[in-house]
Amino acid sequence: MRFERALLIYNGNAGKKDMKQALGVAVPILSSNISNLMIVQTQRSGHAKELCQLHGPDVDLVIILGGDGTVHECINGLSNLDHRPIIGILPAGTCNDFSRSLLIEQDIALAANQIISCGSMPVDVLKVDDQYSLNFWGTGLIAETSNNIRPTEKDHFGKVGYMLSAIRTMNNMDQFKYVLDIDGEKMEGEALLIIAANGNYIGTNRLPFKAISYHDGLADVFIIKHTNLTLLKELITTDITIQDNELSQEMDHYSGKSITIYTEEDMDADMDGEVYTRTPSHITVLKHHLQMVTPSGKW
Repeated sequence: MRFERALLIYNGNAGKKDMKQALGVAVPILSSNISNLMIVQTQRSGHAKELCQLHGPDVDLVIILGGDGTVHECINGLSNLDHRPIIGILPAGTCNDFSRSLLIEQDIALAANQIISCGSMPVDVLKVDDQYSLNFWGTGLIAETSNNIRPTEKDHFGKVGYMLSAIRTMNNMDQFKYVLDIDGEKMEGEALLIIAANGNYIGTNRLPFKAISYHDGLADVFIIKHTNLTLLKELITTDITIQDNELSQEMDHYSGKSITIYTEEDMDADMDGEVYTRTPSHITVLKHHLQMVTPSGKW
């Protein structure tokens, strides 16, 4: 057996039929390589974090069956532990962004086979004040898009719902004034959007910036100054970190280990797809803080 003890956490708020089907596919595969597999359903918001804090020190592996929100909760439950187990993701949400960065298959059966056959890799974590983020921190357009999405859009349209919300939000979004401190270097200006990225995907869209790495000990900060739908599409398909073109006038790129973001007025901030906090925010990159299953990893 590869693992002695593992905890599988699944999202109790997800569709019961879909989750039952996912469990039916995943559990036989996982149990073939795990001596003791504990399976727990979350009962409420924050429960996944509590379960990880309670059982994390006693297991070799935590398996997260759910979307980005469930992954975020689990990361916040595991990151403070002295003994942090390996983490595997079974993607079962709307976007599953960080699992895509890890090259995890989006099919449950294939992802379960990866957990028992692939190695693991050290992954950076963004510590945001007293919370933790795995994929990104963002304020401005991205946070307001999360605030403005209608429940029916998310339920019926999935990732398309986020695009519909982004279009509505963009039409009513004004620039905001910011001050950034990145590893002691200060800069200020006006922007529509600021993102500190650790992962390579947001809303299932792969960010084109080759500079982003989830294991280099750095967060990549992108500041978008002006945008409309056409320009936004160009910005998210052009790597301004390696290309010198006119789009670099619309976006600034920095990277650093310690980042503080101030805005003229306190603003909502999105972490990993949900609004959890507000500015000002201080981000510290915790290099290689977690071990996560990935085909790129080692035994």
